[in-house]
Amino acid sequence: MTLFKTLLICHIACGGTGLIFGLYILLTKKGNNNHKRFGNIYYYAMLATALLALVMTCINPSYFLFITGVFTAYMLMSGKRYLQKNSISKVRVLDWVLTLAMAIFGSAFIAFGTYNLIRSNFFGIVLIVFGSISFLFVYQDYINFKGRSSVKNYWLATHLQRMIGSYIAAATAFLVVNNTLLPGVIAWLLPTFLLVPLIIKWSRKYEVKLNVTK
Repeated sequence: MTLFKTLLICHIACGGTGLIFGLYILLTKKGNNNHKRFGNIYYYAMLATALLALVMTCINPSYFLFITGVFTAYMLMSGKRYLQKNSISKVRVLDWVLTLAMAIFGSAFIAFGTYNLIRSNFFGIVLIVFGSISFLFVYQDYINFKGRSSVKNYWLATHLQRMIGSYIAAATAFLVVNNTLLPGVIAWLLPTFLLVPLIIKWSRKYEVKLNVTK
């Protein structure tokens, strides 16, 4: 068995585990012991999936694996670290490094997506969408790290958003690989359009706005 096939088997096993536990977390009560326990399983399974994907792209280059690997790893690591940042005094160099890395990748996605569109390759739309999403998260990090968020419990709200975002990336990977019916662009973007409303719903439910007096 080749190294790539070995990595692929591990990637699929970890990804399947993450999808199952992630779905459980999405459908059940947040914040209890089961949420924390299964959340840790989801985190490590999906992080292993993402890192394996990035290693696999070094052996067999794939835009698909690279994009989903980058997004999943960033969402997971930043989302996990937000639980430790209920104060801007707890922002560390690693947090800024993750944000800078996402900004660089986002710029590359947009540039390469534009290049593809110019050449009439409509996969460029996918790259531009994901690049734009990257900058939304980068901007959110900047606002949070500088203490300018209008949300008092920004750390909890952002944790929730990033973890659902990581599930979107994983679900996108699963759908794209197994899709036989949908056009490619739709398969790439469908999980985003289906799950982003949950991010909006739960953000409104759990976030606490700061009282601003004039």
